[in-house]
Amino acid sequence: MMYIQNMLFAIILFGGISFFVKNVKKLQRNINLGHTVNRSDNQSARWKNMFRIALGQSKMVKKPIAGFLHVIVYVGFVIINIEVLEIIIDGLLGTHRIFSFLGGFYSFLIGSFEILAVLVLVAVIVFWLRRNVVKLKRFASPDLKGAPKKDADVILYFEIVLMSLFLIMNATDLHFQGMNSGNVISQFINPWFKSLDIVQVEAIERIAWWLHIIGILMFLNYLYYSKHLHILLAFPNTFFADLNPKGQFDNLESVTKEIKLMMDPNANPYAAESVDVNATPSKFGASDVQDLNWVQLLNAYTCTECGRCTSVCPANITGKKLSPRKIMMDTRDRIEEVGRNIDTNKSFVPDNKALLNDYITPEELWACTSCNACVEECPVNISPLSIIMDMRRYLVMEQSAAPQSLNAMMTNIENNGAPWQYNQQDRLNWKNEN
Repeated sequence: MMYIQNMLFAIILFGGISFFVKNVKKLQRNINLGHTVNRSDNQSARWKNMFRIALGQSKMVKKPIAGFLHVIVYVGFVIINIEVLEIIIDGLLGTHRIFSFLGGFYSFLIGSFEILAVLVLVAVIVFWLRRNVVKLKRFASPDLKGAPKKDADVILYFEIVLMSLFLIMNATDLHFQGMNSGNVISQFINPWFKSLDIVQVEAIERIAWWLHIIGILMFLNYLYYSKHLHILLAFPNTFFADLNPKGQFDNLESVTKEIKLMMDPNANPYAAESVDVNATPSKFGASDVQDLNWVQLLNAYTCTECGRCTSVCPANITGKKLSPRKIMMDTRDRIEEVGRNIDTNKSFVPDNKALLNDYITPEELWACTSCNACVEECPVNISPLSIIMDMRRYLVMEQSAAPQSLNAMMTNIENNGAPWQYNQQDRLNWKNEN
């Protein structure tokens, strides 16, 4: 019987991890749909960002209450799951609390885990109340409805169940309770089961043990379909984030080269390197996810959908259609759609859809003031603005679809050398005024 349980455990463990690895490979493929961008510079600053922001949660605590609660859940959930290692060894070898030979240190660890489990439960319940009872504005806005809204609650329920199972498992473990050390919380839960006989208590312990490990494997595999993928991706996302000043935008190399040729009086345009007439010309800007770079696609998968970006967006605050959170959610939805297309057809087959217009409208893009408030506020260094600017580039340079006011300004610059419509000879008249 013991061997059958061990084999069953091994099958469940192997199946859960295999499915997770399969999804990780799919995730990697989808992110690599973006074009190449080099983010290997200034390694020391990148490591510092990752440890400070992803591990240290430095940007989360800008909102003290939510930040403190998030730190509790983050630290508690990570540390408590250290016990998963013991569960895996016990499950494969048929042992029971194999690390208990550590004595006092083991008791200290389990006692710490139990305290953290209670703190996580309290924090998660507060998060649920904030979303479903208090209904904070950024959790009740129109861009967060349907599946994304349900996803946040599903994760909270997952965490409540897993923490409860951990405490029940300890409370009904007669061997552990007999040690009377490390059971700082579970000793108060144990009396709830005093009316049951030993066989029933042991059965509850086994059921809680199995459900706990199965629940963890389910949670692990749910991450790919959830906004909580940021638990894993926050680390690479903060490492590969753009280190340039927030007001600095990248230039298109092809356009820069052309301008330098135009402005250099000694340049010979006919001496430029030959062009392959059969090559597909590069697109200016982005109309679909394949036109974005891989870091931008990583950003989309890392988005926590917390809404901090949208809550500080001046365009959104003044009633305009733009929501930086929606930009990231739409980008991820489109990546997933393209990924399913590839899964079905083995390679991407044009589906007459694109990120621009089918997901994100020009009205949203032109509402952006490019103030970088969303970038500054994001707790994991996501940049919705970079996607917005690349899509604007496409509208202007590929479709000549800029708003009339912007077209007028660019025409004035072209004709008059200034944004205003007056004769070039009058440009310096201001210096003659008293």
